[in-house]
Amino acid sequence: MGKTAIALIVIMVFFGCCNMRNSVPLVIGHRGAMGHETENTLASVKKAMELNADMIEIDVFKIDSGEIVVFHDERLERLSNAGGRIEEYNIFDLRQVVLDGNHQIPMLQDVLKLINNQTTLNIELKGADTANRVNFILDYYVREKGWSWDNFLISSFNWDELKKMREANPDIAIAVLTEEDPLQAIPVAKELNAVAINPDYRQLTQEIVDKIQDAGFKVYTWTVNNPEDIEKMKEFGVDGIISDYPERVR
Repeated sequence: MGKTAIALIVIMVFFGCCNMRNSVPLVIGHRGAMGHETENTLASVKKAMELNADMIEIDVFKIDSGEIVVFHDERLERLSNAGGRIEEYNIFDLRQVVLDGNHQIPMLQDVLKLINNQTTLNIELKGADTANRVNFILDYYVREKGWSWDNFLISSFNWDELKKMREANPDIAIAVLTEEDPLQAIPVAKELNAVAINPDYRQLTQEIVDKIQDAGFKVYTWTVNNPEDIEKMKEFGVDGIISDYPERVR
């Protein structure tokens, strides 16, 4: 083999390794695109779609009357003209709540109708007893609306709720959320047959990313807004970046 051929092979291997390390991560809109619109509203979800997010993350609670609603906080005070625990509301009273920017709190079905099978939805189970009802709603969309389980990713910091979801549904994709040492999430991710571990970006190093991926899981890291941090995550080779500003990741 000539020197020129050997040199070409070396160059190809070098750039191949670089491309693996700098692979393009999924763009995941955080609570829609909350850097632009009130979080977890239909306007925020729509904005994330307009910004061509590959996946959109939302948070859900089950309220007193049984509906699954899209909201992040346990209480309403931070974002609305009302107060109290969201889980204690019925749907009629919740419809009267006005969020910042004159928005309403949507139900999960409202978001599903809006995205209309056009993007993947990451549903974070925030509240207690959300898994079975969320699964019931999604199962309807798969059976009756022509959606696929591939359209959904379920995540939660509440690993017990993730276990309930896996018991109810052996097919749906699960991501284990963690804000501590991400490596500690690997055993439960294996138990749940999860596809990903979603760590706080501030907990990540190149070694940790490599260990998670070597264990067979994708790394979808949150919540990365600073351009320098986004570039660092890309250099680490994470599989997805959750951001309030999806366009910055793109």
